[in-house]
Amino acid sequence: MFTHEKFTHLVQTYIDTVFRIALNYTKNPFDAEDIAQNVFLKLYKQQKEFESDEHIRNWLIRVTVNEGKKHMSSPWRSMAPYEEYVAAVSFSSEQHRELFDALMRLPVKYRLPIYLHYYEDYSTGEIAQILRIPKGTVCTNLSRGRQLLRDQLQEVESNG
Repeated sequence: MFTHEKFTHLVQTYIDTVFRIALNYTKNPFDAEDIAQNVFLKLYKQQKEFESDEHIRNWLIRVTVNEGKKHMSSPWRSMAPYEEYVAAVSFSSEQHRELFDALMRLPVKYRLPIYLHYYEDYSTGEIAQILRIPKGTVCTNLSRGRQLLRDQLQEVESNG
C-alpha cells in the first residue's frame, strides 16, 4: 500500500502519460479519463511491492494498455465524432495539429508504438515488453506507422 503522499505524487507524475495512452485507444477524452481513473484505482489497491519508480511507470502503462484494449472490445464504448475530439485539443502550431491529426488517424497498432517511442522515450525492446509483442513486430509497426504518417502529411501538403 502507498501512503497518501506517495500515491498523490504518483498520480501527479504519471497522470498525463496514462491519460495520453488511454486517449490513443479511445480518441475520446471522457473515456480516457475513465480509463485513467480505473488504472490509478488499481494502483491504489495494488498490494505488490514495486522495485522503483520506473517499475511503477511500466506497470501503469501496461495496465493502461490492457484497459484500452478492454475498452475497444466493449460494445458500450462511445464513438464521439473525431472532429469534435480534435477541436477540444489545443496545439502550439498548425504543424503540431496536422501531425497529431495524422497520428490519431493511424490504426492503434501503429499509433501506440510511435507514441511510446517518440513521446515517452521507450526503446523498441521496452515497447515490446510493455505491449507483449515481439521486438521485430514493434520495429515493423514503427516503420509502417512512420511511412503512413509521411504519406498522410504529404497528402495534406499537396491538398493545402
